Amino acid sequence: MATRSLTGKVAVVTGSSRSIGAAIAKALGAEGADVVVNYVNDAKAAKEVVDSIESEKKGKAIAIKADVSTVEGGKSLIDAVVQEWGRIDILVLNAGIMGSKVMADVDEQFFDSHFQTNVKAPFFTVQHAIPHITAPGGRLIFFSSSLTASTTVLPNALCYVASKGAVEQMSRVLAKDLGSRGITVNTVSPGPVDTPLFRAGKPEAVIEMIKKQNPNQRLAVPNDIAPIVAFVASPGAQWLTGQNIRPNGGFVV
Repeated sequence: MATRSLTGKVAVVTGSSRSIGAAIAKALGAEGADVVVNYVNDAKAAKEVVDSIESEKKGKAIAIKADVSTVEGGKSLIDAVVQEWGRIDILVLNAGIMGSKVMADVDEQFFDSHFQTNVKAPFFTVQHAIPHITAPGGRLIFFSSSLTASTTVLPNALCYVASKGAVEQMSRVLAKDLGSRGITVNTVSPGPVDTPLFRAGKPEAVIEMIKKQNPNQRLAVPNDIAPIVAFVASPGAQWLTGQNIRPNGGFVV
């Protein structure tokens, strides 16, 4: 019978030195996976995540510095993982950016940065990783947002939501492409999560308004999202592919 245990699996989580990514890395480690904690600048925070995982004495963990907002950075991350552990069983494409501009204020650089970081770089990271992903049994997990289905989406989310919509379509097509090899491909699309990225540029009054739009009257925290990712990564999710899972507490129904 399929289980949730990830013992012996090699998991890579992009952008995992803090916030949602760190919570996911810890959740995978708690299920027994050997975890790659990816970071760009904050080596101290990455080490803290590594130490937290290894303190559980279930899975191993290492930190790898790589700027996965670029194609070359994504490739260097995959190369380093393969050199260390020889393969990848689980790849979580968590890293991304969320800018805030209405259409009239969007310039080419702002537009391109969203599609570069949120779409292009993850695509080529996956392309480079595919030869090293365990088949059958491999797991690809993309990240989008419940805002792609929300009627309360605001005009300033234009580029962010457009880029995440592209991620959702990429995920569903890859599920067809890679399914013949026994590799599942899914998207996790949280609602509002209380992280520095979410709070950036938002007055407290706006944050309170968003809280009230949720039946639970609160924002999610990273640990609300991480267990869902751990399940999607598990052997028990072998029949789950091509799906968009929206953990949002009823923010979007």
